[in-house]
Amino acid sequence: MARSGKSFFEKFSDWATKFTGSSYAFIGATLIVIIWAVLGPVFNYSETWQLVINTGTTIITFLMVFLIQKAQNKDSKAIQIKLNELIAANEKASNRIVDIEDLTEKELDQLHYYYEKLADFAEEDDDIHSSHSIDAAKINQDHKHNAFRKKHEEWLQKQKP
Repeated sequence: MARSGKSFFEKFSDWATKFTGSSYAFIGATLIVIIWAVLGPVFNYSETWQLVINTGTTIITFLMVFLIQKAQNKDSKAIQIKLNELIAANEKASNRIVDIEDLTEKELDQLHYYYEKLADFAEEDDDIHSSHSIDAAKINQDHKHNAFRKKHEEWLQKQKP
């Protein structure tokens, strides 16, 4: 997929995100702290000496919060698009799930409850390869239960002398 059309900020934030998550960035930050600590006696551990590291780390932390959030938003959006594609491509998956990230917390809790029920049905299922939609799970489970009960009753009838 083409990557053209990226703004300067997007290019910079992609680079900064990759760099700050690298070993080089960690080593650099560690060296800065070591150099600062070594310079402590030179500056008689003054308030200015302490202020330099406090101010520097505060500013970097402040900026990193926004950089991390931007990277997280982009990654989250990409993952949601990939998941939506998988849902749309699978004929057994419920299309109701596409774009559920736009639902309210209460609506998500309600869907979560339905999927807990679906998991309960799946635990009762002997076939680990079967798949159910929310709508079909209860009907399918009842059908299997009735079929099992019928087979069991037939087996019991055969056992009678």
